[in-house]
Amino acid sequence: MVCVIYIMSCKHHKTVATNTKPTAKKTSPVKKPELESKKEEEQKTVGKSESGTGSSSIKKEYATKLNVGESDIKNEKLYKFIDDWYAAPYKYGGKDRNGIDCSGFAGVLYSTIYNKNVAASSRAIYEETKRVNAVDLKEGDLVFFIINGKNVSHVGVYLQHNKFVHASTHKGVIISDLDEPYYKKYYTGAGRIK
Repeated sequence: MVCVIYIMSCKHHKTVATNTKPTAKKTSPVKKPELESKKEEEQKTVGKSESGTGSSSIKKEYATKLNVGESDIKNEKLYKFIDDWYAAPYKYGGKDRNGIDCSGFAGVLYSTIYNKNVAASSRAIYEETKRVNAVDLKEGDLVFFIINGKNVSHVGVYLQHNKFVHASTHKGVIISDLDEPYYKKYYTGAGRIK
């Protein structure tokens, strides 16, 4: 894995070098983390804020995604977190950006944004929440789905305007709409951490 990262960094470095004016070669170790950071950003372009990482660009990007006004995006820490994780691949039992499942993502989000710990499985998270009616959903509430079997098997974090963020088995971390036929079919309820 270290070799792959090194090769990717070297490849990226060559690409950067061919797209810039010839200058004196800089081999400062300070540049390598910067190049790796740029490569990571390139790998997560789907859903990422295209106009930069500033506060107003995050607000603009997610206001558009949620179909709300920029002034409705109040918890910038939440949306920066989502932006950092957007398109991270799905991996059952995963807990990092290399692969994460739905309950893992909800757990990392809750720990980072709300400083609260949640259970490790969708079903256990469901059991530790207080039920909330769909019309009363607030940003940060949890939405649950029974997709496999008879028990809760999927969880997402509600945002606004019927949208929620979750780790999808096919698309990784994405924002979806509760009114999409698939999610409407399997939606079983919502809850708020007690």
